[in-house]
Amino acid sequence: MRHVDFSPLYRSTVGFDRLFTMLDSLAQPDGAQTYPPYNIEKTGDDAYRISMAVAGFSDDEISIEAHRNVLTVKGERKEGTEGEGSEVLYRGIASRSFERRFQLADHVDVLGAELKNGLLFVDLKRNIPEELKPRKIAITSAPAKAKQIEAKAAAH
Repeated sequence: MRHVDFSPLYRSTVGFDRLFTMLDSLAQPDGAQTYPPYNIEKTGDDAYRISMAVAGFSDDEISIEAHRNVLTVKGERKEGTEGEGSEVLYRGIASRSFERRFQLADHVDVLGAELKNGLLFVDLKRNIPEELKPRKIAITSAPAKAKQIEAKAAAH
């Protein structure tokens, strides 16, 4: 993929910095980050859910932070979670730390998170303020005024 230079646009626009930063980040791959796998579902008109497979992590090893339209989910395994006196012969369940970031649209709020059966569910809702919602404008018709220009001209 070719790199696009947005610097000329920075000079001629105001308030679009975040847009250009997002476009720049789309052009650069995330280093092919695939862990942990996740789904994004639409659960209602303005409701969404992110489901992440975080097998082996407990709720105190996962942190979720929403800041400036970015949702960050971090997982850090604590040392010594294996049983005392046991030795792991084969490790198929990933125990590495992770950090996954999601770009949120404007007015998307995080409602809550739940860890159930090795899946982390993060519920989101889009709350558009009333002043930003489309509104219907009523059209009124003006009363018709009959002009009698010819009648006034004939009277003079």
